[in-house]
Amino acid sequence: MPRLDEALRRFDEANDQDPNTEMVNGQPAPKELIYGQRMSARLAAFAPDAAETVKLAARAQHIRRWEVPRSSYPEGRAGYLKWRTDLYKRHADIAAGIMGDVGYDDETIERVRTLLRKRGLKTDPDVQLMEDVICLVFLEHYFHDFAPKHHEEKLIPIVQKTWNKMTEQAHEAALQLDYAPRDLAVIQKALQSA
Repeated sequence: MPRLDEALRRFDEANDQDPNTEMVNGQPAPKELIYGQRMSARLAAFAPDAAETVKLAARAQHIRRWEVPRSSYPEGRAGYLKWRTDLYKRHADIAAGIMGDVGYDDETIERVRTLLRKRGLKTDPDVQLMEDVICLVFLEHYFHDFAPKHHEEKLIPIVQKTWNKMTEQAHEAALQLDYAPRDLAVIQKALQSA
């Protein structure tokens, strides 16, 4: 699938410019590049037969996100929701441009836009699959560093909200992840009190 490979390569090329880094195997790596690759890896493990459009959307999920920092929007929930909604559209626009350049048709591009905007969560199986993968990537790669920044009283509802977004199949996959003991204790407590 050379067109898919080229689109994914260009998504990675766009994310490779992220000035923010995280340590991966002892080396600094662009955060959004790593995030996109983690999304693709988790999708391949969780749903290896996923549609090509889902593979594209998974890799483009946070494309060039650093260009619109959360701090550029007002504090509070309304500011957060506006930031997130604007990012969905921005990610969709950037991905669409790249996909058009490598020869995807308008229908496929529009489908990826829908997935990146999360239109049809709980009713569209591919949008739900994206949400499952997003939640699994969060739990697998980001929860450990996220958890110590918050009191348990705040973490419990976050875990519960994350869990409620996921399908039963994703719950099973989440319970198979290798958590640090402290993280697992918080997750178990959240699920017991749900």
